[in-house]
Amino acid sequence: MTMLRRDLVKLGAGLSLLGTGWTARAQTPPTAPQPQQPKATAFSEDTVRDMARNLARSAYSPPPQSLPAPLSSLSFDQYRGITYNTDKALWRGQNLAFEVEFFPRGFLYRPRIEMHEVVDGQASAVPYDPDLFNYADPLLRTTDNVGFGGLRLRYAINTPGVMEEFAVFLGASYFRAIAKGQTYGLSARGFSNGTGDPRGEEFALFRAFWLEKPAPGADSLVVHALLDSPSVTGAFRFTIRPGDATVFDVQSSLFPRQDMAEAGLAPLTGMFYFDTNDHTRVNDWRPAAHDSEALQIWTGTAQQLYRPLANPTDLQFSAFADDGPQGFGLMQRKRAFADYQDLALNYEKRPSAWIEPIGHWGKGAIDLVEIPTPNEVNDNIVTFWRSERPLKAGQQYDYTYRITWGWDTPAPTHLARIGATRIGSVPGSENAQLFVIDFTGEPFVNCPPDTHFHLLPQSTQGTIRNVVVEANPPIHGWRAMFEFDPADAKAAELQVQLANDQGPISEKWMYRWTL
Repeated sequence: MTMLRRDLVKLGAGLSLLGTGWTARAQTPPTAPQPQQPKATAFSEDTVRDMARNLARSAYSPPPQSLPAPLSSLSFDQYRGITYNTDKALWRGQNLAFEVEFFPRGFLYRPRIEMHEVVDGQASAVPYDPDLFNYADPLLRTTDNVGFGGLRLRYAINTPGVMEEFAVFLGASYFRAIAKGQTYGLSARGFSNGTGDPRGEEFALFRAFWLEKPAPGADSLVVHALLDSPSVTGAFRFTIRPGDATVFDVQSSLFPRQDMAEAGLAPLTGMFYFDTNDHTRVNDWRPAAHDSEALQIWTGTAQQLYRPLANPTDLQFSAFADDGPQGFGLMQRKRAFADYQDLALNYEKRPSAWIEPIGHWGKGAIDLVEIPTPNEVNDNIVTFWRSERPLKAGQQYDYTYRITWGWDTPAPTHLARIGATRIGSVPGSENAQLFVIDFTGEPFVNCPPDTHFHLLPQSTQGTIRNVVVEANPPIHGWRAMFEFDPADAKAAELQVQLANDQGPISEKWMYRWTL
C-alpha cells in the first residue's frame, strides 16, 4: 500500500518551477484543434451527491486510462518536464484571490480526471488544450484530447500579490496542502479501505472535480469532488481557506456498493524514517528524517494522547478506541533546522495535519498503521477513523470534519507536552532500554524552584525501573528517565504521564516497544 513519494512531493512543490527555462528544439509543433466552447449544465449543492448516489447503484467502471503513444510510458523526468503555462491558469488576470492549474496525464497519473468550472449555478467542463502546457521535450506534445490528471490551487499565501501553489489534488483520492511559510509533507485522502491488509488495499479515486468560481474579494474557495471505487462512491465538498493555517472544511457523503468493515474515514498518510526514538537500524548522518513524528489524539473524554511514530521491523497496527473523538492528527513538533540538518528537504517546515470531527462520530477507533521502510522514499504511516459499525451497502453515510494544515494543533493546551523521546541501551544490560522523555509547556512557566513532579508509568509487559524526574533548564521544561526491562516479552505497550501532587499535568505519552 506504500506509494513512491519523494519524487511525488516534488510534483506538488516543484512542477510549477521546473522546466521554466527550457529551450525547444528547432521544429514546429503540430497545430492543435481549437477547443469547443463547453456546454453548461445546472449545478447545485446536491449535484455531486446525486451523482454519487446514482453511481453506487451500478458496477464500478474506471475512468479512461489509455494514452497516446508519446505519453504512454513517461518517466518521472519526462512527466515533470511537462509544465503548466501559468499565464493560462484558470481565472488568471480576473482580479480574484485564487487561480487553478492542471496536471497532465501520464507517469503514475493515467486516469482521465474530469474538470469543471461552476459559475452562477452553471457547470462547464474545463476544455483541454495541449498548449496549456510547456514541453521540455516537444515530441511529447500531442494534439489528442488527452485531458487532465489532477489540479493545483494558487494563492498569495506568502507575499501579497505573488500567486503561489498551496494545495494539490493528484493521484487516487490524495490531496495535500501547506500553510504560510511551509513546504509539502504529509497527505490526506478522501477515503481508505483495507489499509495494511495482506489481501491488498483499495485506493478510491477522485474522478471528477467542480471548481466554484470565487467572488471578487473572497478568501475561500469551494471545490467539489466525486469519489469512486469498486466498493464505494462519495461526494465531497471542500471549503478551502489558505493562510497562517490552511483550513479545509470537508462535507462528505459515502454510498457503499458493498459492506465494508475496514473503511477508513478522514485518512492521513505520511512518512517516518527515523528519529531519536528509532535510530538503531538506520546508518544516517542526520538526527531525524520524517514528515510527522507522532500521532496525537484528543479523545471524546478530553484525554490528550501522544504516540511517537516508529519505523518497525514488521508491519504494526494500533487501535485507539474512542467515542466521539475531539480530534486527531499526524504532528510535526520539531521546528528547528538543527533537528534534521537537511538543507534540501526542510523537514522542519513540513505541516502538521489535524482532523476535527464536526458532530458526534460515535464509537470506533483511530487506527494507526506503521509499515517498515528501508528509506525515506515511501509513505509508510497511515491513520484514520474507523467506525465500530461496518458501512453497509445501499446506505448513505455523512461525515463532516475540518482539516487544519499548520504548525501545530489549532487549539492550545494547558497541559505539558512531549518535546522529545529518546531511546538507548542500558550499560551492562542485554535487553533493557533507557527512555528519556522531555516535557515542555505551560505548567513550567514561572515554576517555583521547589516544585516537585513525579512520573506515572505503566507497562503491559516487563518492568519499568529506576525512574528519574528532573528539571531541564535549557528547554525550560522537565525530563523523565526510566529503564524498561522487557524480560521475555517481544512487545509491550508503555504509558507515562508527568504529575504533581494534585495529579497529571501532561498529555499521556504512549509507546509500542518491540524487540
